[in-house]
Amino acid sequence: MISQSANSPSLARAEKPCFSVGWGWVALSLALAIHVLDEASHDFLSFYNPIVARIRESARFLPIPTFTFRTWLAGLISVVVLLLALSPFAFAVDRGRSRWFGWPAVILAALMTLNGLTHIAGMIYYRWLVPGIYSAPLLLVASGYLFLALRRTQHDLEQR
Repeated sequence: MISQSANSPSLARAEKPCFSVGWGWVALSLALAIHVLDEASHDFLSFYNPIVARIRESARFLPIPTFTFRTWLAGLISVVVLLLALSPFAFAVDRGRSRWFGWPAVILAALMTLNGLTHIAGMIYYRWLVPGIYSAPLLLVASGYLFLALRRTQHDLEQR
């Protein structure tokens, strides 16, 4: 039987979870793409636009937009494409370059956490499956992974 010491590099690698800001960014971008597909296939705007109309009636000062399907979908597809195009900056964070990109990653993860939680809260409030609820947990998991990757990367960079 071969034993490895606790200080062995292969054992240390096995014990330390592998977190990557780059892969976290890509995963969250793809989770958002799935979420957009979920919302689009379950007629999200027929749910969203009437709520916005009611909010506007009681709080006219809030500039909350309503959308047509084409505009809404084109905008979200553009956002997903932009996020994926920015992924090289996220991978650069893993290598200690582009440290500034940690803030956009934190903001994205926070917004997608809020998005996922809003869908879950909407389901609880309305007591039915609101559009986007099926993919909301995926947003939460991918956001959590990105948060953990950012924390791990920051810790690893501080140790260097």
